[in-house]
Amino acid sequence: MSQIPPAPPKPPQTDAQEQPQPTSTSFPSLDILPTEEQEEPRRTGARSRDSVTSAEAQRKQVGRISAALLAVLFGFNVAYMSRDWSEDELKDKRLTSENSPSTRWGRTKARFKYMLGYFSEPAWPELLPPPYPAPHQKPYTLIVSVDDLLVTSIWDRQHGWRTAKRPGVDYFLAYVSQFYEVVIFTTQHLYTAAPILDKLDKYGFFISHRLHREATRSLNGHVVKDLSYLNRDLSKVVVLDTNPEHVSTHPENAIILPKWDGSQGDRGLVAMIPFLESIAIYKPTDVRPIITAYQGKDIPLEYAKKEAEGKQRHIEEWKKKKQGSPNPFAAMFGLGSQTEPVPLTYLEQKRKEAQRNYLEEQAYIEKNREQLDKLLEQDRQMMAAQVPSNLWDAIDQMKGGPPKPEEGKEEKDKEVQSPAPSTK
Repeated sequence: MSQIPPAPPKPPQTDAQEQPQPTSTSFPSLDILPTEEQEEPRRTGARSRDSVTSAEAQRKQVGRISAALLAVLFGFNVAYMSRDWSEDELKDKRLTSENSPSTRWGRTKARFKYMLGYFSEPAWPELLPPPYPAPHQKPYTLIVSVDDLLVTSIWDRQHGWRTAKRPGVDYFLAYVSQFYEVVIFTTQHLYTAAPILDKLDKYGFFISHRLHREATRSLNGHVVKDLSYLNRDLSKVVVLDTNPEHVSTHPENAIILPKWDGSQGDRGLVAMIPFLESIAIYKPTDVRPIITAYQGKDIPLEYAKKEAEGKQRHIEEWKKKKQGSPNPFAAMFGLGSQTEPVPLTYLEQKRKEAQRNYLEEQAYIEKNREQLDKLLEQDRQMMAAQVPSNLWDAIDQMKGGPPKPEEGKEEKDKEVQSPAPSTK
C-alpha cells in the first residue's frame, strides 16, 4: 500500500487573520454579512452651528446696542417732530394757526412729509422775487406756458426736430407786457427752454421771469405748476396753459386754450388779447370770478359779444344825451345836420394808447437794433469769460475767488487806455 504524504504545515496566523470564533449554539447563524470595523471619527476643523466665537458674540452684542440706540433716537426724533408750531415754521410752510395740523401725530406727519418733499416740491419756497414797489410793479401777473401755446416742435425725415413759432407770438408778448408782468412757466428743463425763450425775447424787454421744470411740483405722479409758490397775490394772477393737469391746484386762475397744431393761419393766441387787456384796463379786485365765468366757453368769441353789447349801450346813451342837450351854436350856423362822431369808450381809448406805445417801442428797437445787438454780444462774452477753463479755476471760484482774466486782456486794456501817439 502506498503511503499518503503528510499535509504541509499551515502558516502561523497573525492577529489580523484571526477570525472570530462563532459562539456555540444549537441553531445555525443567519448573519452572512461580514462584520465591519467602526472607525473613530476624525476632526475636520469645521465648526458646528451652535458654536459661536467670542468675536461673533461681540459683534452681535454691538449690533443689538446699535439697534437699540437707533430706536431710541428715532423715538426722540418722533417726539421732537410732534412739537408745537413756531411762527417762522408756519411762514416757511405757508401755513396758518387755523389750517395747520393741531394734533401731535398730525404735526409729526406734516413735518416728515415736508422733509420728503425735497423730491416732489419746487426747488425754492418762493419762485419769484418780491414784487417791485409801486408804480414800477405791474398790477397783474400773466403766467404763460410754452409747449403748444407759443411754439410747437415738428419732426420730419428731412430736417429732424424743428421748433415753429405760433403766428402772432411776437406781437402777443410785446403788447400784453404793457399790462402784465409776463412770466414764462414751462415744464421743460432750462437747457431746452432757454434757446427758445432767447429767440422769443431776444433783448429781454417783454418776459419778466422764467420758470422751468425745477419750479414745478409732483402731485400724484403728475407735473403741476403750483401757484401758491409764486410769491404773488393770486387774485391778480392769470394763467394761460394747454394742459389742465398742469394747473390742477388752481383751476380758478387758469384759462385752458386748445393746443396749436402748427397751422400757419392760426389766430387763437392774438384773439386772447382783447380779453386780457380788458382785465388790466378795468382793474378788477379779483380775476378769479371773471375767469370762472368764462370757463368752458370760447373766450374770444364770448368776450367779443360782451364788448359789442357794451359799445351799443355806449352809443345809445350818447345819443340820448345828445338829443337832450342840443347845441344852439350848431343850429345858429346851420351845422345841425352834420353828424358828430361817437366818442370812444374808456376801453377803446386805453387800447388806442396801448397800440401807440407798442408802435413806439417797436420803432425804438428797430432804430437801435445794432447797438442792442452789440450790448448783447458783450454780455455773452462776459458770461463766457466767467466760465472756468480748467478744474483749478473752478475750485478757485467755488472758494469765492474772482475769475481769472483772459490771456492778453490786460495788455489790450492798457493799449485802449493809453493815448495814441501824436502825429504832430
